[in-house]
Amino acid sequence: MLGADLWEIDLATLAAILAMTAATLVCRFGGYLIIARLPKSRFLDAWLSHLPGAMFVALVVPALARGGVAFWIGAVAVLVAARAKLPLIVALCAGVGVVAAIRALGF
Repeated sequence: MLGADLWEIDLATLAAILAMTAATLVCRFGGYLIIARLPKSRFLDAWLSHLPGAMFVALVVPALARGGVAFWIGAVAVLVAARAKLPLIVALCAGVGVVAAIRALGF
């Protein structure tokens, strides 16, 4: 029967999946537990408020560095659309569309 083979899993694969699940949960909940135990301060509040921006930059800058001119023009399109107060998904679609058009033109 074809369907029976789809649900067979060896013990090593199952152990790897469970170990990765545990590691993910430890990382996620460990951060919450550590922050909950830190004393509230203005520094901590300021640091936490800047963290999303720093993470965004850490994700975007390497992609821009590898992507070349098309990515930079796409990033400008996203910024222009966001500055025009368009919804985030529209701004992102504008950037992706510009990158796709530039690549379709062969650049």
